[in-house]
Amino acid sequence: MITRRDFIQASMAATCLTGLSGGWSRAAAQQSVTEDMLIDMAPVGNVTLMHVTDIHAQLKPIYFREPSINIGVGGAKGQPPHLTGSDFLRNFDVEPGSRAAYALTSEDFAALGETYGRMGGLDRIATVVNRIRAERPGALLLDGGDTWQGSYTANATKGQDMITVMNALKPDAMTSHWEFTYGGDYVRDVVENLPFPFLGANIFDNEWDEPAFEPTLMTEAGGVSVAVIGQAFPYMPIANPGWMFPDLSFGIRESRVQEVVDEARENGAELVVLLSHNGFDVDKKLASRVTGIDVILTGHTHDALPVPVKVGKTLLIASGSHGKFLSRIDLDVQGGEVRDAAHRLIPIFSDIITPDADMAALIDEVRAPYESELARVLGRTDDTLFRRGNFNGTWDDLICDSLLAQRDAEIALSPGFRWGASLLPGQEITVEDLHNCTAMTYPEAYRSPMTGEFLKVILEDVADNIFNPDPYYQQGGDMVRVGGLGYRIDVNAPAGERISDMTLLASGEPLDASREYIVAGWASVNPETEGPPIWDVVEAHLAATETVSPRTETGIDVVL
Repeated sequence: MITRRDFIQASMAATCLTGLSGGWSRAAAQQSVTEDMLIDMAPVGNVTLMHVTDIHAQLKPIYFREPSINIGVGGAKGQPPHLTGSDFLRNFDVEPGSRAAYALTSEDFAALGETYGRMGGLDRIATVVNRIRAERPGALLLDGGDTWQGSYTANATKGQDMITVMNALKPDAMTSHWEFTYGGDYVRDVVENLPFPFLGANIFDNEWDEPAFEPTLMTEAGGVSVAVIGQAFPYMPIANPGWMFPDLSFGIRESRVQEVVDEARENGAELVVLLSHNGFDVDKKLASRVTGIDVILTGHTHDALPVPVKVGKTLLIASGSHGKFLSRIDLDVQGGEVRDAAHRLIPIFSDIITPDADMAALIDEVRAPYESELARVLGRTDDTLFRRGNFNGTWDDLICDSLLAQRDAEIALSPGFRWGASLLPGQEITVEDLHNCTAMTYPEAYRSPMTGEFLKVILEDVADNIFNPDPYYQQGGDMVRVGGLGYRIDVNAPAGERISDMTLLASGEPLDASREYIVAGWASVNPETEGPPIWDVVEAHLAATETVSPRTETGIDVVL
């Protein structure tokens, strides 16, 4: 049985992270923090796991602003990870203005970004991984997916830049989500040549009704038999175009998870780890219903928590996104039970952690053919450009404004993706920056008439995907972003009754259910969608405006 020490250790790890700046001045704190302080922890037990997830093809250090709004509904209301800003700081006893506050929240993001700099970079992650492997031989590195997609170079190479670099990092296993948007056949071809397992216990071949990928890695770590079970994103054909992987089916498949866990235990597994891309709330419910899982390494919802969440005997670990963090979990496994545990959420501060020279050279090599285009300047921003959050971010506002202007539309819709690096006020917007928020394989910007009634159906459907009180019906992403349209949303109302007061912002008139409006959008799952790629639309808009300034009014009224 896990003792109280696991949470004491977790709290100690959080304290080391959150106390970095303490009462010192920012300059003094910056000078005093060392690589050892970020990485080192007192070892516990005999097994070490390392977890990264949702890197979204970010090879280099970036800015990434955490959400200022992350609404939990039902039993998740007010619970981690649905705490943001000052609430998050108070809950985890994080010092405002500290490095930890900058890494974990949106509070004072622009000012703290200027002070503490970019985060992430796979060359820095390589340094952390190599140090932990040297200290704990046999430590397992597990990749939670959303790795091959999300940048200009990933799009240009069909993820091969990330595949090459991750192969060099040598994870022990990975699972998946956006990887399949390169096509199911392509993924199968890549997987045949991967030097590590691509796990997906919940992915089935439609024709043969049998598992399409390996479900479990059975391995050994610290003299312990470990089963790592892969759980790919369950809602692929709903959230992404099913025509890209027509022979595959997904799903939570709760009974399948239990079956695979039981099989692993029967085969001698003393420790069972679920490497999941379900999303935090789905995994929290799954942990309450499936027995025999010791640790869930959760992904998809991009949450970064400095302390594990315990459900029954299962520890949930949330390791953030975009390469900002790596989680280390030490476990004392005796007689098939976890007797003790310790956790460290390691922030990848690029100004403190030394780049691994070999990995840095490899990253430069895979990027070299594209460097001149990546650096091409398109404009400048007066505002922080960010995406993450339940509703419109400023990157989304820019995309919607571009669609309205360049596609001559009354209303713009942009998908509620969570991926995309941020920019600080005053920064130039480059091709790389734009593609960090738009790089995907179905980028066509459509222009289509839609009735007011149909627009309400769209908003209601997306709202239910996000705010359904049953996590198993939360199908990923954030609320669709809108331009030219205002509305009121009651997140606690029943399905079909959350959206009201829809207004055309240009005129202030209520939307007419029967009237057709010209709507521009992108990332449709429809295979016949036509239009220019969204990055061309935004580039044309930036050429016309040069400088991005913040909107003064979002037009969205949220009722909690």
